[in-house]
Amino acid sequence: MPTPLTGPAVVELDIAPGPDKADVIKEAARLIASDGRADQAGLAQALADREAQIATGLPGGIAIPHCRDAAVTQATVGFLRLSHPVDFGADDGPADLIVVLAGPDESGSEHMKLLAQLSRALVRPEFVAALRAATTPADAAALLDDALHAGQPAAAAPAAAAPAAPKRLVAITSCPTGIAHTYMAAESLEKAAQARGIDLQVETQGSGGIEPLKRSVIQNAQALIISADIDVTGRDRFVGLPIVESSVNKAISDPDALLDQALAAIDNPNARKVTASGRGESVTAGADEARVGWGRRIYQSVLTGVSYMIPFVAAGGLIMAISFLIGGYDVAFVSSNVATHYSLWNLPDIQHYVSAAGEHLVTNRDGLALYLGAVLNALGGTAMGFLVAALSAYIAFGMAGRPGIAPGFVGGAVSVTVGAGFLGGLITGILAGLIAAWLSSYKPPRWLAGLMPVVIIPLIDTLIVGGLMYLLLGRPLATLMNWLQSELNGMTGTSEVLLGIIIGLMMCFDLGGPVNKAAYLFATAGLSAATPAAWHIMAAVMAAGMVPPIAMALSTVVRPKLYNETEKENGKAAWLLGASFISEGAIPFAAADPLRCIPSNMIGGAVCGALCMAIGVESRAPHGGIFVLFAITPIWGFLLALVAGVVVTCALVTALKSLKKSPILEVG
Repeated sequence: MPTPLTGPAVVELDIAPGPDKADVIKEAARLIASDGRADQAGLAQALADREAQIATGLPGGIAIPHCRDAAVTQATVGFLRLSHPVDFGADDGPADLIVVLAGPDESGSEHMKLLAQLSRALVRPEFVAALRAATTPADAAALLDDALHAGQPAAAAPAAAAPAAPKRLVAITSCPTGIAHTYMAAESLEKAAQARGIDLQVETQGSGGIEPLKRSVIQNAQALIISADIDVTGRDRFVGLPIVESSVNKAISDPDALLDQALAAIDNPNARKVTASGRGESVTAGADEARVGWGRRIYQSVLTGVSYMIPFVAAGGLIMAISFLIGGYDVAFVSSNVATHYSLWNLPDIQHYVSAAGEHLVTNRDGLALYLGAVLNALGGTAMGFLVAALSAYIAFGMAGRPGIAPGFVGGAVSVTVGAGFLGGLITGILAGLIAAWLSSYKPPRWLAGLMPVVIIPLIDTLIVGGLMYLLLGRPLATLMNWLQSELNGMTGTSEVLLGIIIGLMMCFDLGGPVNKAAYLFATAGLSAATPAAWHIMAAVMAAGMVPPIAMALSTVVRPKLYNETEKENGKAAWLLGASFISEGAIPFAAADPLRCIPSNMIGGAVCGALCMAIGVESRAPHGGIFVLFAITPIWGFLLALVAGVVVTCALVTALKSLKKSPILEVG
């Protein structure tokens, strides 16, 4: 007869092995080894190693430390009920119910099945309450045994039936930059699904590339979750599936709510479903038909445009920054002439040029350095020249799919021609998308349908959008842009510092969300003007955006006792994320403790932005953080502003967290 998975011998109630989870793990290893099921030292090490990879704490005062290791001779489920809870990394506090799963190294899928069964059982309030109420080790062991063999707690109805098959869901996550939110949302959904025994497969449409969901996975799925702030590709693969949509922040902060909605949609005949539409946003037929509103659709499409624009900005801006490093900052005045009239076999001498102030000057470099700098500057300038057109085109693409791309590109190019800049690009992108979507809604005869998306819609849309820009909208928008640029260039003293404060507040409010992206779009779109004011704004945006993750990382070092193990691990990653200008590195901290973290971040960001503008820091690079210091001047000013902002935020958040017991600052 096989040895049972659990029993009174591997259960201890109301014990206090020590204040740290390492003490709890050692006691669990001792308990399981004393029943002849494992080598004590080997099991303790395996559990500790697994815990170091990712914390096993769950909401509700529960932890499931687990491992598969050669030190284990018999699959075992042990249980410790602690008299004094110990921190296992859960966001809501320490755990007093410790369920330990130890499996032999070769247990493989059986180990994962047991983990899923335990996870499903532990999300049931009545089962958790029964474990807390158990009076003897035998009672607790019986509860665990029933849950493992019946798939439900013993307190529930008789468990003669086999456990229900896990629900199968698929999800797509995507954010405007495709850097951090995309993958954090996926991880959050996966963790929540695993804890509840749900089979969830996630496709991340991020900057790291897309690994599409397998056809077999989609065919077996029962519902689709899309957590995205931009339009995702490949919706038509999911025709017929119930669909739940949200922002990426929702998936990060409340994944269980999305899972609940998806599970409810499976059994709801009136749930929204993906149709054969290329966008896949039309949903269930019937009187209750729900559609994505135009406001939300325009918002998502603008972020889609920003997402596709960023590579042009990053490539062009960084190449131009390198050109200044090689050819000197005055290379921009002569790059076009030098790049087209000289070569590697005919290198230029010192070049004469007229500055923006009308002065007759000469370049401070010549020869190979000047030539390579000029070529790179011309190349970067060409890439930056597509910025407005790409923004406009992919806003239209986000609203209407491929038929909107050509009219959007043309509208953006016309905006540049008439001087309407990125404001014109926003307008033409939205107009082109609306018109293309409207034309696409018509159902033409079959013989004409094939020509609609590739000829008729782009033709009519381009005529309308281009004509409106030349005839009506171009000059007013150009006047507005000229006024805006003149005001920015004329800013000095208090007004410039005030702008820096506003930029800092926006960058640190939602950490990669729409407010943050609006500030970033304002800065990057202005780079195409190549003015000192644009470079000042870009420097303030980048420095302020680096403050939150670095400050939170510093706080975990200054006062580690204020943070759980998971937050400390996030802090280690936040150093690099912050240094790279990835504001999203602070999201785990802000999501767990918004009332302390967000105001602290905003105040530090405002200090940083104000100092950047007061000192006159310039950044010719749109991204990269400390890795593009060569494109920032003065470097000392940038670093001083950054350090000031980090210190202010770190001091504030650490002080507020030290007051954690104050009910005024507690949420919920």
